[in-house]
Amino acid sequence: MSNSAGWSPDPTADQPPPERVVARLRPHARVLFWPTLTLFVVCATAGYFVGTLPEQWQNMAVGIGAAALIVLLWLLPLASWLNRRYTITTRRVIFRHGFLVRTRQELLHSRGYGVTVKKSWVQSAFRTGDVYIDAGAEKPLVMRDIRNPDLVQDVLHDLMEDLPAPIRARRMGPRATEAYGGTPSAVSDESSFWNRG
Repeated sequence: MSNSAGWSPDPTADQPPPERVVARLRPHARVLFWPTLTLFVVCATAGYFVGTLPEQWQNMAVGIGAAALIVLLWLLPLASWLNRRYTITTRRVIFRHGFLVRTRQELLHSRGYGVTVKKSWVQSAFRTGDVYIDAGAEKPLVMRDIRNPDLVQDVLHDLMEDLPAPIRARRMGPRATEAYGGTPSAVSDESSFWNRG
């Protein structure tokens, strides 16, 4: 609505800053070591036996069995690894996983959460670890076996702390908004759409 002087308020003045992707992560690729080793062994074994057996059906059975083992022991683990991704943006953490049934979970930084890093001795050797994000749900969300878990923990803490006070107040409700010295906002609590890339 314009006033008599022709001035109209900026509709984006009270909007949060645009969401930016901070990091895209996935589990460490060493989980593919055994599936890849299995692939080489199955291929070498099948290559040795196929064509040397006396009956044609035996050669076909070896080939079909090798193909089935490759699908089960290499292709499915690879697809599972490729489909497990974690995205950290300036507003949220997004968990994607699943192959046949795909799942997407989101956690807003403005909700506040605890971040814990756990490392096994193998993970420590590869500078990886599990990042547990506890937002008060039954089970914490876990970024499994990612690189530089301590850095990820620091980044998540910084993103929670750097959230502008008015946005944090709107997320927390009218009482918190008043505590920040403002008035309850009528801005919707819905998240803005962003390029999922």
